[in-house]
Amino acid sequence: MDITPEPIVIGGTEIARGARTTVRLPIAPLYTLADMAMPVHVIRGRRDGPRLFVSAAIHGDEIIGVEIIRRLLGLQLLRKLRGTLIAVPVVNVYGYTARSRYLPDRRDLNRSFPGSASGSMASRLAHTFMSEVVANSTHGIDLHTGAIDRTNLPQVRVSLDIPEAVAMARGFRVPLILHANLRDGSMRQTVLERGVPVLLYEAGEALRLDEKSIRVGLRGIVSVMRGLGMLPKTAPTRGIEPLVARSSRWTRAEESGTLQMTHDIGDLVKEGQQVGTLTAPLGETSRPVISRDSGLIIGKTQLPLVYEGEAIFHVARLDEPDTAQARLSTYDDRLSGWREPVEADH
Repeated sequence: MDITPEPIVIGGTEIARGARTTVRLPIAPLYTLADMAMPVHVIRGRRDGPRLFVSAAIHGDEIIGVEIIRRLLGLQLLRKLRGTLIAVPVVNVYGYTARSRYLPDRRDLNRSFPGSASGSMASRLAHTFMSEVVANSTHGIDLHTGAIDRTNLPQVRVSLDIPEAVAMARGFRVPLILHANLRDGSMRQTVLERGVPVLLYEAGEALRLDEKSIRVGLRGIVSVMRGLGMLPKTAPTRGIEPLVARSSRWTRAEESGTLQMTHDIGDLVKEGQQVGTLTAPLGETSRPVISRDSGLIIGKTQLPLVYEGEAIFHVARLDEPDTAQARLSTYDDRLSGWREPVEADH
């Protein structure tokens, strides 16, 4: 797909063909008057093509995506780029520096889109991202993790009703594609309303780096870029069809206590199956933890201490459960044999 060779201007800086530059978009200064900026790294190939944004840390404590983007920008493979890569490793700069999911005003940036130039702090930050990054993009990938003390299986969340986004999701080469309804005020909903197909990658947990989640994310972005024609295609190989789930649900603790799980993310479970035990501190009571659904565990709490009603594990209901185990095993084998393209020396 050829893209009309319009000028690319971000933060007042025009990026020429073959150029690579970092633009620091000014955002609200601290109340100490220290300047703050959202860093945007732009690589434009010598030939025009799709313009892909890759963003991370819209929730400031979700740091795995920051490392994925760091490694992406170091790939020598990008010397062969066709089109433009717009990388935003830290969208929520304030939350990132404070190790917090939220902005200083306690708003969730991912519920503040499309934003406004004269709105709240969150609204202004969202407006900056939309007007400077999304306005210059034809496709998008947003990187996330689980919340604090929750971990997620590497997965892509996408609206299954948008064919171009689904094609990107299949090209990402993750174990699972999960249908996710659009949420008011989210980046994904707003970007899609602008006609830009976008997918959301979820893996790992907040404030932690996980090597598998990083490698899966990096490989996925490179794979999507190859599929879009932004990077050279590799020799055809037999692909692994990802598992697809149209819905998911958390199982919650029936009472407070100490949780001992016997199953982990990536395990298949059956409805009514025992997957753990809840015990009282002195051992006077013990209660089995039963799965409410059949499917794949895609997220769980990392803490053994839980309150009644607290979400403890997340099950995706699969479209084709009978082939799930074989596909998961094949996926792990393929990942172990994958090697990152060589990184550049900068």
